[in-house]
Amino acid sequence: MTPSERTRRLRAQCLGIPTWGFADSGTRFHTLRRPWSPRTLSERLEDAAQVQRFTGVCPRVDLHTGWDASPDWAATRREVEAHGLVVGAINPHLFADDRYALGTVCHPAAEVRQYSLERLLEGVEIGRATGATVLSLWFADGTNMPGQDSFLRRRRALEEALHRVYAAMPAEMSLVIEYKFFEPAFYHMDLADWGGACLLAQRLGERARVLVDMGHHALGTNIEHIVALLLHEDRLGGFHFNDKKYGDDDLTVGSIQPYQLFLVYGELVSAARDPLLVPRVDRVALMIDQNHNLQNQIEGTIQSVEALQIAYAKALHVDWTALAAAQEAADVVMAEEILKDAYLTDVRPLLRSLREDMGLAPDPLAAFRRSGYTQRKAAERSGA
Repeated sequence: MTPSERTRRLRAQCLGIPTWGFADSGTRFHTLRRPWSPRTLSERLEDAAQVQRFTGVCPRVDLHTGWDASPDWAATRREVEAHGLVVGAINPHLFADDRYALGTVCHPAAEVRQYSLERLLEGVEIGRATGATVLSLWFADGTNMPGQDSFLRRRRALEEALHRVYAAMPAEMSLVIEYKFFEPAFYHMDLADWGGACLLAQRLGERARVLVDMGHHALGTNIEHIVALLLHEDRLGGFHFNDKKYGDDDLTVGSIQPYQLFLVYGELVSAARDPLLVPRVDRVALMIDQNHNLQNQIEGTIQSVEALQIAYAKALHVDWTALAAAQEAADVVMAEEILKDAYLTDVRPLLRSLREDMGLAPDPLAAFRRSGYTQRKAAERSGA
């Protein structure tokens, strides 16, 4: 790959950032309160705009209907666009409610299933009003004890609800289905793995795909293999990027397993070398989903953006021709060395130069700190 093509692709990288990533968070034991944290959707949008201001590759903001409230979603769209952003994904809120104790669209009670379906259809309408192109669905549905409920009944209920949602979506909207192997349920999850999500997407239609959250797998899962298989089936719809040490830790991207992140990007770059697969790669939504337990939320998001840029830049340095030759020759050692050579490349000077060419500060985190934004917002928001 030529340096100019590498630079072109890095400039074109488009990441989605979540409004919920700017709110106060912490652990399941305590929520940490910080004076600069946003209290409203408008303030979360202000913070999201700062990430785009200093990185230049995050023009999409993802909304969460349970935490992001608006009396006028068309007006919210105008507010988003006034910040130089667009709405990327709508995430309907289907977990923090007592009525969901036994599930949402899989719940034994018809009235809870209907209520949950209405929340999903509401998400479609919010997406229509805001111009969102993705409806992102994660279900906390599952059971905690053997015999608690019928797996088959729950699966049929899930399929029935999503057929209704899919039929209601505008033509320009896609649906991505996120899976998780455990939590909050511990005996079984109704969407526990990529295979179950992929089968469901195939039943729905060509605009339904699978969302891969990096933290939603058992330890040791080969996520890059899952990515390759979903690309092969044309069912890879998006990512929620974060990192983990144990479970769904939602840590800063690249903080624990940067080599895995590089290998995932490697599958995307490798697939994009095939003209037939380019459209499948181009439609994949690259989204961040993390909780900043201790970091300043904007700073933590900038760190994640930089990690994604680094992983992508390193994947673009792979000598794919040499790798194919080593694979064909069954040269296991050299094949691994070719990947490691790209991974060990220091791409930070390239990214600094790229940012300067884009009219940005070469070090976005340092530039954000110099701006004094956190201090100003701490004074404004804590004094209200």
